[in-house]
Amino acid sequence: MSRSDLHIGCAGWSIPRAETGRFLTQVSHLERYAQVFDAVEINSSFHRPHQYKTYSRWADSVPDNFTFNVKMPKEITHQRKLVDCKEPLQRFLDEIAGLGPKLAVVLIQLPPRLQLDMSAATDFFTLFRDLYTGLAACEPRHASWFAAEGESLLCSFKLARVAADPAPLPAVSEPGGWDRFRYYRLHGSPHMYYSAYSEEFLQDLAVQSMQKENPAWCIFDNTTLGAAIPNALSLKQLCGM
Repeated sequence: MSRSDLHIGCAGWSIPRAETGRFLTQVSHLERYAQVFDAVEINSSFHRPHQYKTYSRWADSVPDNFTFNVKMPKEITHQRKLVDCKEPLQRFLDEIAGLGPKLAVVLIQLPPRLQLDMSAATDFFTLFRDLYTGLAACEPRHASWFAAEGESLLCSFKLARVAADPAPLPAVSEPGGWDRFRYYRLHGSPHMYYSAYSEEFLQDLAVQSMQKENPAWCIFDNTTLGAAIPNALSLKQLCGM
């Protein structure tokens, strides 16, 4: 059983040495990655900007069905905390426009200590939606975002709430917000970014990700020791992809 609207990939396209035999050679790292996976999450955009022409070059190097998800810069989410963000937000959106139709999801990860401020959040998401109408997923990490008020806010702006693992709160592991698509971020558990997932965990994830007809992305972020690629490959096999 498989689904064309289920996308499985990793945070970045680095391929660990132990897995190179599964990928083609004589092409760029991204091209090799895109021969096996149809989605990637760009995390480097969180730390530093990339030019429009860089995104455009990446888009040109992958197949037509390949999708990019791009993480919003920390200047917006962590430094300005969603306040007074019009200039950096417009700059970021202008840059990622280089991906063209291969841009799938904008990821908005919030700081763990950022409490829900309805006024500030409403102002920011209003600005965001004025400038960008595509798919977007929000990864809040403070408990205040998981009450009914936060859920309603995300739904009203058509923002999916990320289902993340490990989950500091039970609700964090479940998709929420706007329910027209789902976004899973697997950071590695119990040691974030390091640990590989067990076969049992991946089997449960396969069942969850196949349950509904709406599009879903499963992104493995446990990249530090190279666990993301084999975990993503295992999930693809379990999902019949």
